[in-house]
Amino acid sequence: MTSLSGWLEVNTGVLDAQDRLRRNLLVFACALMSFSVMLWLAIYWLMGLKYSTDVPLIYQLISITSLVVYLKTGNFAVFRFIQLSLFLFAPFVMQWSIGTAVTSSGLMLWALLAPIAAVVVAGWRESIPWFVAYIVLTVMSGVFDYFLSAGEQNGVSMQAVGVFFALNFAAMSSILYVLLRHFVLETERIRLQLGQQHELLIQEQNKSEQLLLNVLPPHIAHRLKDKQGLIADAHPDVTVMFADIVNFTQLSEQLAPERMVDLLNTVFSWLDSFSEKYGLEKIKTIGDAYMVAGGLTGGNKNNVNNVADMALEIRDFVSNHPELSRYNLGIHIGIATGPVVAGVIGTKRFIYDLWGDTVNTASRLTDDAVMDHILVDKSTYARLRQDYQFDAPRMTELKGKGKVEVYELLKKKREAPKKDAITQREMGGRTNKFTAFDPKKIPQPSPSNGFVTFDPTEPLPLKE
Repeated sequence: MTSLSGWLEVNTGVLDAQDRLRRNLLVFACALMSFSVMLWLAIYWLMGLKYSTDVPLIYQLISITSLVVYLKTGNFAVFRFIQLSLFLFAPFVMQWSIGTAVTSSGLMLWALLAPIAAVVVAGWRESIPWFVAYIVLTVMSGVFDYFLSAGEQNGVSMQAVGVFFALNFAAMSSILYVLLRHFVLETERIRLQLGQQHELLIQEQNKSEQLLLNVLPPHIAHRLKDKQGLIADAHPDVTVMFADIVNFTQLSEQLAPERMVDLLNTVFSWLDSFSEKYGLEKIKTIGDAYMVAGGLTGGNKNNVNNVADMALEIRDFVSNHPELSRYNLGIHIGIATGPVVAGVIGTKRFIYDLWGDTVNTASRLTDDAVMDHILVDKSTYARLRQDYQFDAPRMTELKGKGKVEVYELLKKKREAPKKDAITQREMGGRTNKFTAFDPKKIPQPSPSNGFVTFDPTEPLPLKE
């Protein structure tokens, strides 16, 4: 949900930026066209061509009025329609008031701004009617020109017509270039902003995924992201371990809250590193108890051995830690192996948990174990007895289970020492007795005892 909301915020920001760009471009085009109309009218008057100023003035009045109304009301749709209509119809009306396409020096070319501006400020679909209207008006203008007089009859010399053709093409091309350049530059700026926001979104997604992985095992987190629904699995062979800190409850009554939480965080952080080291899944912490399991993913077949190794390392860590020893803290551990049911519960705060007799047995064994002792059930003992050393089995009363045979895990068996290169059998059963070696009894070289100093650079004499 966090990723979706971030995506919506990013895309909403991009849409707002694009809308602002379209509005700014149309206002910019409106200002350019208003300036161009007045400039062209002034040029005509300076050249002594007296044409009616009604069309340019009406154009300016409508254009400026629509701009003022837009700035006050913010109604962009109406402002866009009025401006595109002026871009389209005003050039043709001015051309017809002057004469033909030739005598007006191709004023209708300015109308091309309407469909092009529509593509930029409205979209390609909305620009189609404006382009069709431009083509229709161009054809109509050509038909009218066929029946209208041209050239010198309207008082315009062909030299002036040529100059204005060049000016019209140059001015129109310049306006289109400036608008398109501004559009491309702003689009590039928006694209860069989108890239930066996308990077921020990726970082937030990574943080969310990391947070999810800290709460749930990786394989469960991936399943939860792929589909929303009930996650429940049955595992036939899982080793569950509970590690409970001894004397921590009494100590918590004496320590400050910050000191107590810091001490517990230190212990559990080390246990997290142990579970990661042995490829086990941390399930949860319950007060000052730590629950871990092996065999939930099925990828590691040595889950029982890994849990046992972690239990032994936890015991050594707690017993040798100076801070924990100073507070007389210890640990007792219970391990059980068997089937469990695993799943995710909750909708707001997800919890991945295990259920079944195996979990209950491991918890009861932890309660029954004394400080610095590791108790395992019979199934776990059967898996470990070849590689680990156990105390003699004993019967104990476990809550809810009655009499149960349990075993205390002592340590891991060491590998048998390698035999000598020459065994007794190879010597034919003969035994040799050697006196103890005393380096002080080695005679030292001296002229009196006949020994000479050995020089490794001298060649040794060979016997014939």
